[in-house]
Order: sequence, then C-alpha cells, then structure tokens
Amino acid sequence: MSKLLLLTICCCLIHVIAVAYHIIGGEIYYQTVGYNAISGQYRYLVTLKLYRDADFTCGDRQGCLDRFENPVPINIYTADGMRTTPSILLYIQETRSLRDTLKNPCLAPQTQHLAVAFYRDTVDLAPRYGGYYIAYQRCCRGEKLANIYSSEQEGSTYYTVIPGTESRPNNNSAYFSKDVGIVICADFPFRYDYAATDPDGDSLTYSLCSALTGGSARNESNATTPPPYDDLVRYIPPYSGANPMGGSPQITIDSHGMLTGTPNRPGKFVVSVCVSEYDRVTGRLLGTHHKDILLTVFSCKTTVRANLPDVLNNCTDTADLRVAIPNFSNAGFTSSYYWSFSDGTDTTTYDKAIFYHQFPDTGRYTVKLVVNRGLPCVDSSTGIINNYPGLRVGFTVDGLCRERPVVFEDTSSYVYGQITSRHWDLGLPNLTAGSQRVALQYPEGGMYTITLTIDTDKGCNKSVTQQLRIYEVKPFAGNDTILARGQLLPLQASGGEFYEWQPALGLSNNGIANPVVNWHEDIQYLLRVSNSQGCVGYDTINIKYYLGPDVYIPNAFSPNGDGMNDRFRFIPVGFVSYDFFRIYNRWGEEIHASIDFRNGWDGTIRGRPAPVDTYIWILRGKDLNGQTILRKGTVTLVR
Repeated sequence: MSKLLLLTICCCLIHVIAVAYHIIGGEIYYQTVGYNAISGQYRYLVTLKLYRDADFTCGDRQGCLDRFENPVPINIYTADGMRTTPSILLYIQETRSLRDTLKNPCLAPQTQHLAVAFYRDTVDLAPRYGGYYIAYQRCCRGEKLANIYSSEQEGSTYYTVIPGTESRPNNNSAYFSKDVGIVICADFPFRYDYAATDPDGDSLTYSLCSALTGGSARNESNATTPPPYDDLVRYIPPYSGANPMGGSPQITIDSHGMLTGTPNRPGKFVVSVCVSEYDRVTGRLLGTHHKDILLTVFSCKTTVRANLPDVLNNCTDTADLRVAIPNFSNAGFTSSYYWSFSDGTDTTTYDKAIFYHQFPDTGRYTVKLVVNRGLPCVDSSTGIINNYPGLRVGFTVDGLCRERPVVFEDTSSYVYGQITSRHWDLGLPNLTAGSQRVALQYPEGGMYTITLTIDTDKGCNKSVTQQLRIYEVKPFAGNDTILARGQLLPLQASGGEFYEWQPALGLSNNGIANPVVNWHEDIQYLLRVSNSQGCVGYDTINIKYYLGPDVYIPNAFSPNGDGMNDRFRFIPVGFVSYDFFRIYNRWGEEIHASIDFRNGWDGTIRGRPAPVDTYIWILRGKDLNGQTILRKGTVTLVR
C-alpha cells in the first residue's frame, strides 16, 4: 500500500509542469554507511545539492518558482538503463545562504547572493555487476544565461555512479565540498580553489566538461531518462563545455582543482566541473562526478573620483563651529578618505558617511579630500568652507481671521553676520513682500503656505515654511420677509458658532441661531456671528408686516431693462404654501408657471420678449390659518 502511494505521489510530481528558473547548479553524491549481511544490501546516504539565485523573483510569470521545491524525486537505474524502484522523494535537510562581495578600494562593489539546499535520504541496494546510476533531472535552468541558448527552457541532469561487483560497491563518491558565491570581475584575473573531497582517498583528476540537459525531452518538469547521460545543453558559440565563458586567457582547471582565467564579458555563465576518481591500488576508474556551478561576471570598472562641495556655507541655527561635510565621491568598496584642512588638521575615514570637522573659530577655510591616498587609483578634490553659523530664521503670525489683516513679523537673527535681505511668499499668486513686518487681509478662509527666505552677508540663504489656516465666518440672517401681523417667523441663521441678534424686540431668544419672531411692526434685525477663533461677521434681515393673510399683485409691469418694475411678482402675506401661480395670454395659452414669488415673470415667452398686452394670472395657496386662497386677475405688460 505504501509503495503504491509513493508511486502515485511521484507520478503526480513528474507531470506537474512548473519551470524552475531559479535552479542554477547542483550535484549529487553518495556515502556507503552500512551493509546488511542478511539481505545482502548496502545502505547508501544520498545527498543532492541544488543552488538557486537567492535574489531571483518570479513576479507574475505563471508556473515560475522562486524557492526550493520540497521534496524532489530521484531515480535509480542499473548500468543497462533499467529503473530499479519507483522515484524516491528526497526532502530538504539543510539550507545555506551564500554571499560574496568584492572588496577592493579601486573597484565598484559587487555582490553575488546564492542559496544551496541539501536533500538527503538513505537507499538500500544489492551489489550487482555494472553498479547503479542515481540521477536527478529537472527543467529549467536560470534565465538569461550568457553561454546557453534559451536557458530558461533548458533542463539539468545531475547523476552519480555506484561501482558494481567488478569494482568496489562499498565506494564513497567524490564531491565538491565548497559552497560559495564567487564574485568575478571582467578583465581581471581570478584564481579559485575548487578541489573536490574523496573520503576513500582515491586519486582525483579534474576537467571542464559539458553541462547536461534535463533528459531526452527538453522542457520536462521532472524527467526519468535512463543512462547513458550524453544529452548536452545547447551552448552559444564560441562557448562549450571546455570553454564555458571565454576570456583571455580563458578559464581552465588544473590537476589540483584550481580554477583560473581572465573573463572579458559580464554575464551569468554555467560552468561544469568534472572530477574522476581512480582506485590507487588497481588504477581502475570508479566513476566521474560532475557539478554545475554559476559564475557571475560583473563589470567592476570604477572611475575613482573625489567629490565634495566647491563652496560650503555653514548656516546652522546654532553657533556651533563644527561643520558637516558631505562626501559625494565615487570610489571602491574599501576606499579610504583623507581630509586635510587649512586649520592645520587632517583625518582619514573609511566610509562615505557625512564627515564632521570642528573648526577653532569662524572664518573662511579650505579643505582637500584625497581618495585612496597612496594607491594607483588616487583622486583629490578641494573646496571652500565659510564657517559663519548661528543663523536662526523664523517669524510670528498675529491674526487668524479673514475679516481683518494678518500681521507677519520676521524674528530672524544671525550671530556671526548680518541679514541683508528677506523675501516673503504669502501663499497668494503673484504676491510677495520684502519688509520685516507685513500685513495682509486674505480674500477667503483656507490653508495657506507661508515661506520666509533670508539672505546674509556671509553667503547664507535659508528658508522657513509654515502652514497657516485662515478662519472666517459667513453670516447669513435669512432673506427679507413679508409677514401678516400676528404671524410667527422662525429665524434660521448660519455661518459661525455663536450668534447675537439686535434688537431683542419680539425674539424668543436673541443669543441663538434660530429664535422665533413674534412682532407686529416693520423691523430690521442685525445679526452678529462669531467663532472660537474670534472671527466676527454681520448680516441683517428686514421684516415687513401687512394686513393679511392676503396677496398683493400689481396690475402692470414694464420689462424694459431699466431696473424698475422689470418683473411681475406676487407678494404673499400670511401664506405658508403655494399650489401654483400661472399666467395665460388672451387665447388661454399658459405662458408662465412658477411658485417662486421672489423671481416672478420676466416678460418672456420661451425665451423671447412677450408682446405688449393684457395677461391673466391665477394664484392658489394656503394661508397661516389653513384656508385655501384662490386669486385671479390681469396684468398689463408695457414697454
């Protein structure tokens, strides 16, 4: 039952298509850890090491992986290509981060960040003639490799050989023990010891060999291709397994596993290193083990340049004579910075952080910065420091209301010099000022950005900015109103927080926004509106009283544009609602309808002047007693 379940899982894994762009190298090896005399089987500890670009991310690429798969399948074959068992799943037992940074004072810093995963498990195999192949095959390699066509579509095969009964079935395979991210600079020679380890002390020889693709069919996710493994990746000319990255001289490996060469092209290159182990007694070849590694070549050229400000004015608000000097130099990873000042002091630093120097007094000083003093990649730069600190820039604001001017007062001061000019930006278009005290009444409330800029006789230019909120009240007492004597009127003031009505005659409460008027004579009320910021505004409302309820309608009007009697309006007294107000011509056609007694009729019909004539009007509404009132009459239009 367990074997059936394992087979089912493996089959599912084999047919899941997910491109593993992140896998950029690997190897597989074994160690003999025991022998069972009863079953006649050796136990082997199998280790698969896979490498990935730790900085690679998939983004929105469907099917892409930017992590290690766990578990992964391996397959075991006899020398004649028969698979001995279903695929075996290996699980991650350990992961490591591999990071290397180029550290050179004359070169640009570059970092290689990889990760390696160790998959391990034991397998039991009976010794047999010809031995066994243990293989892991997978698509796909890292993308945009410089020496392989369509690398993200190219698979990988990693395998190891267990010798048969004719040789040494209890062998321990050689393996490459170093796991590093190697930083290489184009046009610079490199030398790296990539020797393998063999637990049995067998004789080892090294060579550069060709990388293997992932089985007989490219683009498979997990392949099950039997040996022999001779299906190679498609190298881009002039690259090959023996010449994987070019260079002058091109990369080689000697008999001790030392990689050397001078690459001349930046990019990511897959390099396969093969190690063959020979029995020192019999001289028999026990197996050839290979490992794919990624060598990334960077363009490390750096033009070292010392760079600091030509002129630096110390305009700090305190009187501290210590000056912060920025370092804008372009330099290598471990460059040194030598600072020399005209006050007779010098200092060496080793990073590009802001450098602070304490001067003995105010004055004009020179500074010289030397990058990599004493090295071939040296460069220097000089500058002037005007050390006259103690400039404080600020201003006060008096007044926050739109209804009256706001006063700005410059309070700036300078310890070691004189203020020569000031410039106000008061938050309104095309409005500036240059005096120490400025008064301005803003057209409306809102948020304004105020900036004061100060210039001094020592070359300092400094600004301070403040957000200013201008408050305002918008008093509204209500529209002028006509009432019938005895009719109550609820007032509805707005525009602020606090309200006061004058006079208090006839008001239920003259200190609120909505008092009720109970009066009988014509009167004007003055409304005072204020807010918590002290802003004040005024408005009035006029109330006229007539006998009523009734409606007052003129019998003629003249819409000639002279501003007098241009509209025909009805004046309701004691009405609480209106059903309609309609006007008809002498043929009974309705030419106007509205209940807006303030606007009335402007003497036009469908936008054109109505002819001089007599027109009929009808008004219906309800008075304050709830009675329906219907009025009819005529009006004469004259020009």
